[in-house]
Amino acid sequence: MNDPHPATGPHRTHGTPHDIRLVVLDMAGTTVADGGLVERAFEAAAAELGVEPGSADHAAKLAHVRATMGESKISVFRHLFGTEDLARRANSAFEKAYGELVADGLTEPVPGAREAVEELRADGRTVVLTTGFARVTQDAILDALGWRDLVPLTLGPADAGGRGRPFPDMVLEAFVRTKAAEDVRQVAVVGDTSYDMLSGVRAGAGVVAGVLTGAHGEDELRAAGATQVLPSVAGLPALLRGAR
Repeated sequence: MNDPHPATGPHRTHGTPHDIRLVVLDMAGTTVADGGLVERAFEAAAAELGVEPGSADHAAKLAHVRATMGESKISVFRHLFGTEDLARRANSAFEKAYGELVADGLTEPVPGAREAVEELRADGRTVVLTTGFARVTQDAILDALGWRDLVPLTLGPADAGGRGRPFPDMVLEAFVRTKAAEDVRQVAVVGDTSYDMLSGVRAGAGVVAGVLTGAHGEDELRAAGATQVLPSVAGLPALLRGAR
């Protein structure tokens, strides 16, 4: 029998929050407050490729970086610089600069994020952390925060065949690897960008929750398919317990 409510867009019918078995959480802007480090690291990448600070080209590229928060960084640089070689040069400079900023102690958890993850796991849910960064940068953030053992699985685009958000691949990779849920409707996807929301919608997740601690506001999150919008990830455990 055909599903009368196919998971094809923001207005599909969702599972109830208490049915959620797998929670896929974004990092920067959702569980990790990086204080604008993405833009600072972009400055280094732009300089590496000779983009003149203060120029119209620089402003346009920075605007694109801001608009595509949540997307795989190598994909962003492919769009900005046109060739694979230039994109990889920019991405390497970006990852190096971001890693140095993290090592300098310029990143910290979103207030209540670690506690939220621990509550989710105590409730019997599996939690996976995802990012648009390369593995080396993701690991630097996890090390800086002491989060290596916080969750059983962390994923970046390379771990899901190379495609990051807004594709659903990382969500589906978490679903397949953890085997924590029987149905994609038992998955919650949580993030701070419209790309996070779109990846959750495309994966058919039962809950696609936006948080207001990062790049995008409530209107953008809901337009991209958010089923709920929370002030921060700290409110997620109560949401998934069915609190209103």
